[in-house]
Amino acid sequence: MQHLIVAAHPVEDSLTMRLMRTYVGELVRLGHDVRVHDLYRMGFDPVLSAAELIDGTAAHIRTVDVLSAQEDVLEAAVLTVIYPLWWMAMPAMMKGYIDRVFSRGFAYTVEQGEVRGLLAGRQAARVTVSGSPLASFVDNGRWQAMQMLQDVHVFGAVGFDVVGHLHFDEAGTALPSAGAPTDFARVREFVRGHFASVPA
Repeated sequence: MQHLIVAAHPVEDSLTMRLMRTYVGELVRLGHDVRVHDLYRMGFDPVLSAAELIDGTAAHIRTVDVLSAQEDVLEAAVLTVIYPLWWMAMPAMMKGYIDRVFSRGFAYTVEQGEVRGLLAGRQAARVTVSGSPLASFVDNGRWQAMQMLQDVHVFGAVGFDVVGHLHFDEAGTALPSAGAPTDFARVREFVRGHFASVPA
């Protein structure tokens, strides 16, 4: 099975990126094919241009980096996005990737005022990291709001079947963190739970 992993964190040795490498390693161990887009290290440009916004449905408007990223999305059976939650949202780098790659005419279309996803038949998973405890988000409703926006509105709206969301809270700034071995074990368990029985 072909997996596309898209990760966004400016610090290469951050917990987020170490979780990503653990995730990839477990997929490879299970025999899956994996392609990684490390947005910061690959120098992805997250800025949506006026031409892309105004006439983004035309393929010739899309730049080489976007066309390449879209091709990788189409080739993947599973898309996994991995990023920290900053202000309860994805980093600007990841948001820019969504804005540019999940463009109208590629990821969705609008028919009679309703959005119709064009990426059906694929799965999506999310791995997120926060410094604050998860309970503090759940108690005041912010977690549910974030899930609605990112799981349902972004990935669900374009047609993905969102199979899971793995979150790590209370992530410290120390590298490596004291809880890292447990965190890595959770990642491996998540990968095995969703993809171990799927033919590679």
